[in-house]
Amino acid sequence: MPAVQVVPFAEGHVEPAGRLLAARHASHRQAVPLLDARFTRASDAVAEVASVWGSDGASGAVALVGDDVVGYLLGAPRDAAMWGPNVWVEAAGLAVTRPELSRELYARAAQEWVERGRTAHYLVIPAHDEALAWAWFGLGFGQQHVHAVRGVPDPRHELPAAGVRLAGTGDIPVLALLDRELPRHQAASPVFSSGPVPTVAEAEAEWAETLPDHTFACFVAESDGAVVGSAIGCPLDLSSLHTPLMRPPHAGFLGFAALFEPFRGQGLGRALGEAVLDWCARSGFQAVATDWRGTNLQSSRAWPRLGFRPSFLRLHRVVGY
Repeated sequence: MPAVQVVPFAEGHVEPAGRLLAARHASHRQAVPLLDARFTRASDAVAEVASVWGSDGASGAVALVGDDVVGYLLGAPRDAAMWGPNVWVEAAGLAVTRPELSRELYARAAQEWVERGRTAHYLVIPAHDEALAWAWFGLGFGQQHVHAVRGVPDPRHELPAAGVRLAGTGDIPVLALLDRELPRHQAASPVFSSGPVPTVAEAEAEWAETLPDHTFACFVAESDGAVVGSAIGCPLDLSSLHTPLMRPPHAGFLGFAALFEPFRGQGLGRALGEAVLDWCARSGFQAVATDWRGTNLQSSRAWPRLGFRPSFLRLHRVVGY
């Protein structure tokens, strides 16, 4: 087998890296046909790699056999207040002709990242590629997050389902409390997320802006006349965590769902999810996406039962322990 040379990523590597990404995406679409076919075109895939390379602080490595690029890894930092001293390898930041090359690429790129003090590493990979996932598991990474998609259902003639209705301005006080439920739930075991919990005043102010905006659809679930849960639907392109390569065309997004703890496990979460799915269908979307922490036991069971199938996985490693 010809020798592989691993060198730092440079401007001249963008185009051949994009061609590799287009081939990876074509393979990915065989497993997840809802993904956007345009990124199987080299020109569109090259543009995605160029966008990552143009990010502040971007760096990485490429694997060469002679003059041919056979793999690349490219990362850039996100907001440290949210993600720690980090580097993110987004969905367009990795493509290899064989999974084992990932290990060589990471060994080269991560040296610089850690020397800069960026010790929290995040990586988004196609969910169907078990061999690629195992290569990264061998580098100390574990699954943190799941991105999933499904087609839209046939629209219902009646909406909403029993116990679920569209939210109104009078619901803002309880919606603000529900906004705090998800981060508080995920701060507990076994998720242990450090995501910020908004104050009630902050959440109420955001709802006062969001609720009149018909880009969003907010549903609430009631029990004995009291609001006990909520869910939000919107266009997927409003989600910053779903980069273009991850978005099916014309897709809606189940962006949030929460229930007060005493009302979980009673079918209200499913009813809220179904209401968002139906809104997506009636709004003309052709697919629906959502995402969840893999360690959130409720979400990791509820959303697959609604027909969502993993499309990408986010892996995570913290260096130094």
